[in-house]
Amino acid sequence: QVRLQESGPGLVNASQTLSLTCTVSGGSITTNQHYWIWIRQPPGKGLEWMGAITYSGNTYYSQSLKSRMSISRDTSKNQFTLQLTSVTPEDTAVYYCACERGRVLGPSTLTEYDYWGQGTQVTVSS
Repeated sequence: QVRLQESGPGLVNASQTLSLTCTVSGGSITTNQHYWIWIRQPPGKGLEWMGAITYSGNTYYSQSLKSRMSISRDTSKNQFTLQLTSVTPEDTAVYYCACERGRVLGPSTLTEYDYWGQGTQVTVSS
């Protein structure tokens, strides 16, 4: 069973860079046709797909966030990392990492993803 666990700071100051890491166990991030995804849910809003890194290391980003975010991976640690620059209070959300098999875009609800982490609350302080 694939398991994902997010880690990172719970509080970030505005204008700083948010960095979150997803540690994967029970499976490899290089497994063919597996897509490793970051999503978030701001308070009172729906799930937002942010971006993904593929099993081969290619990256895809949401058009609205691509100027501020990057996703990288460390295959030796079986981890992938999100960096979001110049954060504002609007970036306050629960951040999740997830995995989809066979597609880079995920479903609209968290529990429809093939695998997902428990999420981590990130608050951006102004």
